[in-house]
Amino acid sequence: MSREPSTPPKYRQILESLTRAISRGDFRPGARLPSESELVAEHGASRLTVNRALRELQLAGLIDRRVGSGSYVRQPGTQGLTFGLLIPELGQTEIFEPICRGMASAQVDRHVLIWGQSLSDTQINDKSAEEICEQLITKKVSGVFFAPLELTPDKDLINRRIVSLFADARIPVILLDRDIVAFPLRSGYDLIGIDNRRAGHTITAHLLAQGCRSLVFLARPASAPTVDARIAGFRDAHIAAGLSYSPNQVWRVDPTSDTTIKELLDTNTPDGVVCANDLTAAQLMTTLQLVAPDALGRPRIGGVDDVKYASLLPVPLTTIQQPCAAIGAAAVAAMVQRLKDPQMPERDILLDFRLIVRQSCGSGRPKAGRHAH
Repeated sequence: MSREPSTPPKYRQILESLTRAISRGDFRPGARLPSESELVAEHGASRLTVNRALRELQLAGLIDRRVGSGSYVRQPGTQGLTFGLLIPELGQTEIFEPICRGMASAQVDRHVLIWGQSLSDTQINDKSAEEICEQLITKKVSGVFFAPLELTPDKDLINRRIVSLFADARIPVILLDRDIVAFPLRSGYDLIGIDNRRAGHTITAHLLAQGCRSLVFLARPASAPTVDARIAGFRDAHIAAGLSYSPNQVWRVDPTSDTTIKELLDTNTPDGVVCANDLTAAQLMTTLQLVAPDALGRPRIGGVDDVKYASLLPVPLTTIQQPCAAIGAAAVAAMVQRLKDPQMPERDILLDFRLIVRQSCGSGRPKAGRHAH
């Protein structure tokens, strides 16, 4: 009795359908393929399945996937630069999506951005990191943009392993937002971001100017070196204002833990909190609503990033606005320069930021202003 042929997996069906369409000339070289949403509707598949089919087409050299634009049939014999993106926090940390859009629209030599496999910090380990790197190395990318991991105990080991694999393959790496070594040390790689020490100073000095005299700094354990730089700025602002500073003013705890936050508030009674970033500030506000529902707006709170929801929090958040699109464009320009001159000294390319004033600092009027130089 003959067996019925097994049905190929859904992603393989989509892959073969698109391959046939490209071979028939339904999509000419340079033509844009249907969007992921259109393919999901057409094939009755999940976005994850469609994404896998497109990734296989990309690895086969049939299409280019351009961040923020879509998937395009590759031009035969086209010359250009292909850059890999290795951003484990994409989709979790809001600043990276606009940074990627800035890369895609950068006005430099023709370039294409391709994703490394996307994994969260909790999923990634030394073995999976090696697999992700091999994917990009096999693709023979011209360079890699890497946002190092944070918030995981093995982050330092994994970050070093990732950059060493690309170094062995002679593929330059540019770091986004943060370094792979603890502040104030720096690694041997170009880094694009903002001056986080000055940002920490700026947000702290603003809260001090609003009358705060018992500030604390709140960060999650195992945060990136950028947070240590912001803590240094927090300390500098106290010294500049003639106020005493103690390491006990830095809390490295989970901002979602109501018991921990309540204990710290009862013990220290701060009148202001500088948060490592906007996510930490939002989580703190949510926790405060549980442990001190009558204390809305107290203590005063500041953050860093100016993510989309910062103005929509229960008390709109005063924060430091990162120029994300400009960071992306600067990263691509820096990579092109690095490819032209591999021997140039490593650089920190630090873009300007803005202090965005809203009600969480005690101000009655939302406004934006340049930081003080």
